Amino acid sequence: MAKKLMKGCEAIGEAAIRAGCRLFFGYPITPQNEIPEYMAARLPQVGGTFVQAESEVAASNMLYGAAGAGCRCFTSSSSPGISLMMEGISYIAGAELPVVIVNIMRGGPGLGGILPSQSDYFQAVKGGGHGDYRCLVLAPSTVQEAADLVQEAFDLADTYRNPVIVLGDGLIGQMMEPVEFKRSVNPEDLPSKPWATTGAKGRKPNIINSLYLDPEKLEAHNWALAAKYAAMAKSECRHEEWNLDGEMDVLFVAYGTVARICKTAIEALKERGVKAGLFRPITLFPYPGEALGNAAEKAAHVLVSELSCGQMVEDARYHVAGKRPVAFYGRAGGMIMTPEELVDEALKLVGRQG
Repeated sequence: MAKKLMKGCEAIGEAAIRAGCRLFFGYPITPQNEIPEYMAARLPQVGGTFVQAESEVAASNMLYGAAGAGCRCFTSSSSPGISLMMEGISYIAGAELPVVIVNIMRGGPGLGGILPSQSDYFQAVKGGGHGDYRCLVLAPSTVQEAADLVQEAFDLADTYRNPVIVLGDGLIGQMMEPVEFKRSVNPEDLPSKPWATTGAKGRKPNIINSLYLDPEKLEAHNWALAAKYAAMAKSECRHEEWNLDGEMDVLFVAYGTVARICKTAIEALKERGVKAGLFRPITLFPYPGEALGNAAEKAAHVLVSELSCGQMVEDARYHVAGKRPVAFYGRAGGMIMTPEELVDEALKLVGRQG
């Protein structure tokens, strides 16, 4: 299939449709508005349904009902909108329902601004809502990868009966790049979901619920969820290693768009006689910590860079475990670092003037 030039948000919407999704529930917010706009036009063409909910709170509960009935469904929003969905997402995780959630991050806190950010890392990776639950979190760095990971997110959600978040900064949503959609799924060919609430003819009723008033049963449910998250951590860690051959002066650690900026900085550092490489987490939960620890041992310094005041850096420091010094460089509020800024920071670490 030929590649098509598409904006990231539009590619995400098309990827969801080709993954067999036929239901979208959401509410507009910049900078992801092109996703619901695209879905509003495309879903009716494939026999699907688009619903603009009255709020993000409503959208998250619509997802609960549709996923409980066994349908592939998803929503998208941006930072404050995802915050409003958090109660529903906790219900979805507690009821073990497969849902895909796309967050095209903008600056915060509060209403913040509409420019790109990565300051929702804690929200996505550490739970965000109430209770002991985790979402599987995927972080693309290109429009092509965003499309690929959205399609994969639906499969992972079904496999683990768990919400999956695709976390992209505003740049991923708004940039245009060539995209190839590598597969299309007919919803009728998807595996059956015997747990779904599809009517009880010929079987006992299925109950979808996250309420456990008996504390012993709730504890057992929590430990069962914890075992599922441990299985994710064992099987689903993904990362990219770039230019990590041999010993390094500096190891950059970054995800999303920032990882691409790091690659440009690494090439510039090569001309300055500084050897650098990149470790890019693709899954933010589960975090590829063991692989990061191994990569860090090849470097004299580790430099984490994010579009935030420092969030993923906490996980990086935890997994490097003091074996190497871990520095941080970030921009916030919609500001984006340049390759030159990262070159200067790396030169400072290796004892040269930036």
